Amino acid sequence: MSESSLTGATVTGTSEVPERAEVPEPVEGTATPDAPRLRIDARDDRVVATLDRPDRRNAIDQVMVDELHALCAELEERPRTLILTGAGGIFAAGADIAQLRERTGDDARRGINATVFDRIRHLPMPVIAAVDGYALGGGAELAYAADIRLGTPRVRFGNPEPGLGIIAAAGAAWRLPEIVGHARASELLLTTRVIDADEALAWGLLSSVHEPDALLAAAHAIVDRIAANSVRATILTKRALLAPRTEHPAIDGELQAELFDSADKRTRMSAFLERKKK
Repeated sequence: MSESSLTGATVTGTSEVPERAEVPEPVEGTATPDAPRLRIDARDDRVVATLDRPDRRNAIDQVMVDELHALCAELEERPRTLILTGAGGIFAAGADIAQLRERTGDDARRGINATVFDRIRHLPMPVIAAVDGYALGGGAELAYAADIRLGTPRVRFGNPEPGLGIIAAAGAAWRLPEIVGHARASELLLTTRVIDADEALAWGLLSSVHEPDALLAAAHAIVDRIAANSVRATILTKRALLAPRTEHPAIDGELQAELFDSADKRTRMSAFLERKKK
């Protein structure tokens, strides 16, 4: 197991936390100006990336965006399953409001957060969000970009953007309806209501709920199941899942054709048949 970190400079700001959400106060003085925003635990078949900006409730700022892009570049070059989680009992309490306040219309058109979240969504291998505590605003949209979301009883999802005079423009408006349905997504995005773990589980926003000290173990168990399968078949399954409906069933046949002609398919099926004989 190897560990590495991507570095960046701290930008003072606050996160997208509605007052009624009762989020704990940030812990001041715990970060240094050049502290990295991500802690990276890189292994042979997986990478764990921990959002680690405790002084700002893991708020997503430009430095964190840059570090996420650098991580995506590594995972595009060498595909592995990604686990995203947050430090300190909070996933991410939003985007950095101090930076958002200063952004212009041109910045909005650049899609600063939307671009990196979409890059995460389209990584070759699966992405698992292990969510503890608050996932609000940009933090929620980062979780929505994952293929699988696990949570704890402390989970709170919400998109408070309209209360701040903006919209949830980094994925919520199109990914959330795909996950929970149009009506439920409309309720959350239009009312800015915050939902708890039980409701998120009932709606399918979370796949399962675990105690905080068991959350990462549950995420690793899912990665273990993924790692037991063919890497290429996993990559192509994700590609099929992300393809527009209009491309099916043609794309399925093309992807399957590649796998049907692979040595890995023959080896795995031969091993299966041999086991059946015993």
